[in-house]
Amino acid sequence: MSKRAVSKRKGLRVPVKISIEPDTTTGSLQMPLKDVFVRGETRDLSETGVGFIVDSIRLQENYLVGEGRILNAEVSLPNGIVKMQLMGQRYKQIGQHVSASKYLIGAKILKMSAGDQEIYKECLKNKRFEGGALELGIKES
Repeated sequence: MSKRAVSKRKGLRVPVKISIEPDTTTGSLQMPLKDVFVRGETRDLSETGVGFIVDSIRLQENYLVGEGRILNAEVSLPNGIVKMQLMGQRYKQIGQHVSASKYLIGAKILKMSAGDQEIYKECLKNKRFEGGALELGIKES
């Protein structure tokens, strides 16, 4: 059995905006992917990853998890907005009914500017930023 190092997670529910990093090797697209995004809410944060909840597992025909897909995320933390690049590692459909289901996505942090990293780490350290800002009324099954 292999051991995997897991960073300590901080439960924090704040708004997140997810888009797909444009693939410069694809031909012409009907709509630039930078203009297509999904809004959701974080579930937890760690030094190495972000868990977030969204209504859809896809943006247009592109899945948020898999195929080495790079995601651009804008996370509205209590101490500032942070932009980062993520890669979805896993997902789980949550919710009791198909019509009201959401997706919990676990993503690895790939890249963030030095300034954004400073804001992000401060949020992880600060105890007063624990808990949630939004409630989506999600019940896990």
